[in-house]
Amino acid sequence: MAPKRAVVRQSLPDVIAADLRQRILSGDLAEGELIRQELLAEEYDVSRMPIREALKRLDAEGLVVFTNNRGATVTKHSLDEIAEIFDVRMMLEVDLFTRAIPLMQAEHFERCESILKEMELSYQCGDVAAWGPLNAKFHGALYAAADRKLTSNLLGRASLQSNRYVSMHIDQLNKSQSAQQDHSDLLALARQGDVQGAADKLRSHIENTKLQVLEWITAARR
Repeated sequence: MAPKRAVVRQSLPDVIAADLRQRILSGDLAEGELIRQELLAEEYDVSRMPIREALKRLDAEGLVVFTNNRGATVTKHSLDEIAEIFDVRMMLEVDLFTRAIPLMQAEHFERCESILKEMELSYQCGDVAAWGPLNAKFHGALYAAADRKLTSNLLGRASLQSNRYVSMHIDQLNKSQSAQQDHSDLLALARQGDVQGAADKLRSHIENTKLQVLEWITAARR
């Protein structure tokens, strides 16, 4: 008898939530945009029940604000909230990175290199929706050796909130080359075991992204 193989089974709400999440991250669904349950049900050719469940999940992630009788709106953060998201990221990521570097092994560096190649390909293909998640995936791989699960879970929430701003930043401001160079520099400093240099580079990387995002969003909202 052939051995059983594990298969990832996705429920209908999982599939719909994943698609809506991608649409938000790509900017297809803009901040503040109303998402009506009945229209989504028609669009996905399903009942309202899986739509409602999917929207509740995205609400828990902070990507939408869900209202039972109306549907949801794509979360629109204030400029102060966006700044805070990046500040939280900086605080958690610098701590994780400084702890991870002395513990990083060959497999950690190989994993980071693999994700950098994925990112390069996504830039070449113009896959905007992938940039935020791949960015979070790369940063997570940089810190994996620290094995700080609680901190990583807290970071995951902040990263999810910042993903769409990272994607829009790279897309609208044409920052793919500078982003890729920063990531390569972070990995090189980690390889060298330069904890202070890596921490300083990471702070400037996140701070510069934050300032550029805030400047772009301020202009766009005008």
